[in-house]
Amino acid sequence: MTGKVVGISGSTVYVDLKGLKLLERVYVGHRMLAGEVVRLDGERAIVQVYEDTRGLGMNEPVKAGGAPLTVRLGPGLLSGMFDGLQRPLEKLRDETGPFIRIGKDMRALDCSAVRRFVPLKRKGDEVAPGENIGFVEEGAFRHFIAAGGRSQKRLSWTADGEISLEGPVGVFEDGEIITACSEWPVRVQRPCRRRLPVSGPIVTGQRSIDFLFPLARGGTAVLPGGFGTGKTILEQSIAKLADADIVVYVGCGERGNEMAEMIEEFLDLKDHWTGRPLMERTILVVNTSNMPVAAREASIYTAVTMAEYYRDMGYHVLFLADSLSRWAEALREISSSLEEMPGEEGYPTYLASRLSSFIQRAGVVETLSGATGSLSMVLSVSPPGADFTEPVTQACLRAGGAFLMLDTSLAHKRHFPAINWFQSYSLYSKDTIEVYIEKVSARWGTLMQRCRELLQKEQTLLEVSEIVGIEGLQDADRLVMRVAGMIRTEFLAQNAYTEDAFSPPEKTCAVITRILDYYDDASGRLKQGKGLEEI
Repeated sequence: MTGKVVGISGSTVYVDLKGLKLLERVYVGHRMLAGEVVRLDGERAIVQVYEDTRGLGMNEPVKAGGAPLTVRLGPGLLSGMFDGLQRPLEKLRDETGPFIRIGKDMRALDCSAVRRFVPLKRKGDEVAPGENIGFVEEGAFRHFIAAGGRSQKRLSWTADGEISLEGPVGVFEDGEIITACSEWPVRVQRPCRRRLPVSGPIVTGQRSIDFLFPLARGGTAVLPGGFGTGKTILEQSIAKLADADIVVYVGCGERGNEMAEMIEEFLDLKDHWTGRPLMERTILVVNTSNMPVAAREASIYTAVTMAEYYRDMGYHVLFLADSLSRWAEALREISSSLEEMPGEEGYPTYLASRLSSFIQRAGVVETLSGATGSLSMVLSVSPPGADFTEPVTQACLRAGGAFLMLDTSLAHKRHFPAINWFQSYSLYSKDTIEVYIEKVSARWGTLMQRCRELLQKEQTLLEVSEIVGIEGLQDADRLVMRVAGMIRTEFLAQNAYTEDAFSPPEKTCAVITRILDYYDDASGRLKQGKGLEEI
């Protein structure tokens, strides 16, 4: 179907084209600019264009895509770098240079690539929807190929050996073909048999997180912080060092130089857990602040769909977004151009529900093939002026399971990660502490409780010392402040650019044990009548 442009307002285009559906992908103008139908009004439709509309004229043709925005899923996604519409950035650079040309569409996967297919099912086997029929090797991982359809069917043929991504890997007796690649609409959650409760911790290597505010597989952590508090560095450290199988990192509206530095670093780094190149288990989705706003809004859906795809293979996937505030700003700009009723601070009234439905895509699931996979999320938020009462932070706070507040005052003191140990919390402590007690130390829970108590006592004593001075405190109280200072400087603070950037649970336990044992020994000497300076 084809129509024409009847109105233009920035990236919002009014088209006259019958038969369109809501959220259907369309191509606008002679340059075939990609867009999405966001409103239907009789025979006319309002389209949000993902690209720069400068030069677009009235009465230019509009072509219906026949499907919503989809991503192509199959072997070859790992180690890839894509924009918000899943266009491969490296291929675009090779063809068009360092700047993306508008109207340039490109397939995400190299369909001419030849891979070796190993069948798990043979001719005559019954295969249920979502069941794996074979796999190809993708770096250090087995990339499983699953059957589609809605009912159980019998195979009449399966490939064995080298295959092309364009060709079939299996055929059912009714003639239906199974291919290595498939497409999936980005705004639709991928199916599973059932959802399971979160289980077990994600080891991030950050002592303040693993010890005080642990993250669980299938859980969601929110990192709000003002400018300069180290959100990006912390997220990148987690992406590089966390014990996840697959990492999907989306830079949503961030500065281009930061993303360029990160990409350059990821290309050179070795994986801490396997010793292989880090990019072999990483997918990057890049939509920087100079890229189109509408594509920024779609970028997190593009990324999370690819993350769900690997989750469905039974892998533990870590999804990181930096930052949701930039995504929300894009949503606000789109909503404003559509003249929708504004909510708090100009954000659309459906901001909270849209965020919640996205965050709900995290979790532990039993896949259609019977495996157990998980999708965990770490989402940064950039509240203007470090105001944590603003709508985006509050919407994430209601939907997230861990809240890691990055404190501007700690960042000014060069204390990183600048996680405020009084304002932060984790709902996953009960789900993870038993694992640490069993595998690391039986004292883990006791050590954590004592650490929190000392930090709390220090806060109270600081208020008293402001009145009477540090000399007016008793030796026992001064010892508490000294030990709490050791906890802050020697335990909670970590330099992301040294060998201390990653602290395994055993090292974390050893460091805090040493500090608390020193406190117990010093307290015992104080009770024996010795002075603090003598100790």
